Order: sequence, then structure tokens, then C-alpha cells
Amino acid sequence: MSKIFVIGDIHGAHRALQQCLERSQFDYKNDNLICLGDVCDGWPETRASVDELMRIKNLIYILGNHDWWTLEWMVSGKADSAWFDQGGKATIQSYRDEVPAAHMAFLSNARLYYTYQNKLFVHAGIDPVMNLQDQDFHIFLWDRKLANTALDGYGKYSSGKLTSYDEVYLGHTPIPYPTPIQSFEVWFMDTGAGWSGVLSMMNIESKELFTSDPVPELYPGIEGRKRK
Repeated sequence: MSKIFVIGDIHGAHRALQQCLERSQFDYKNDNLICLGDVCDGWPETRASVDELMRIKNLIYILGNHDWWTLEWMVSGKADSAWFDQGGKATIQSYRDEVPAAHMAFLSNARLYYTYQNKLFVHAGIDPVMNLQDQDFHIFLWDRKLANTALDGYGKYSSGKLTSYDEVYLGHTPIPYPTPIQSFEVWFMDTGAGWSGVLSMMNIESKELFTSDPVPELYPGIEGRKRK
């Protein structure tokens, strides 16, 4: 039977992505992967990371804020200064002045969120009191109110819900733990692959976890993106 996996923010760490796929014995033709965004920016292999994801037949790709910045650069040729300093430089260098049309289409066709069996997958967060269709895309890509509320309750509350969903999977907000954590119904999947942490992937049905080695160890001598 096919399996369904979710993966956190990759940030150009192709070697970490390969490790997660290998360690989970991911089937590129039959299994499903939901990617929570930010394949771009940070480590030096954004282009290779996108190529790897495009090999997956059943991929759900959700747009992250770094993907949005990258797409703006791909379309306009202009680099936002904040983006450039937070990993954009590495993304530009990975493309060597040649952006395949398929990569631009990959990011252009990314979803803002995805729902499956009352589970929600989104990069940054949502406003729980508004219909998804009425929310501005900036909330999905940048807003951390839901994440912060859930984190404030981590380890304190064993019951209660923050949204109408059974499970909510977030990227965007890196956590200081080596594996994803759950608080209320919210799963935090960004375990710091863009910084000094690891990349994490999880089977959403069995909750079995697969993590990479610490990403700096996979890119010795290369500095990750700067944190601001």
C-alpha cells in the first residue's frame, strides 16, 4: 500500500532530503509526499532539491515564503535585499544564471495549503476564525500567531484544540528539538534544517519519523543562511 509522508523546510539541503527519502524507503512512484514549503534558500543545492522533488509522482508542494521570494526573483530578475541576505544568494548561485522553465512552473503551481481527511498542511499558519478562502496569502506564508499559541502551550496542556482540524502540520517556525513535536493538534515539522538542525520527514498515519544527519555536517566548510 502507498504511504503518505510530510516533510519540513528543506532550504537547499539536497543531501538531507536524499537521506530522509532513503531512510524512509520512500517509493517515488507510489508513495505520497506533502512538502510544507521553503525548498529554497540557505544551503547550496536549491536547484538539485527541486529536481529531486520533481521526480516524485505523487507530490503535494505547498508554497513557503522563501519560495515566494525566489519566484519573484525568477520572474523579475531582481533580488530582494532581505531575501538575498537570508539564503537567496545561495539559491541564485545554485542556478548559475539559468533557471529552467520547469522550476519556475514548479513554484508557480505550488499550493497555499492542502487539506486531507480533516488534516491541514500549510507553511506558516492560518487564522482559525476565518474561512481559508477569505485569508490573505501572507497569513499562509508568514504568520506565526497560531504557531506561537501552540508553542506556548507545549508541555502544559494535554487536551483542547486551536482549530477545527484534527491535525495541522506547519513548517516555517523552526523548533529547538531534533524531531518534530505536537502541541494541541499542531505538528511542528521544521527542525532547523536551514540552520544547524536536521531535516525531518514523517509518515502521517503511523507517525514514524525519519531525520537527516545535522545539515552542517553534510556541507562541511559551508555556512548556512544568516539568522535575523
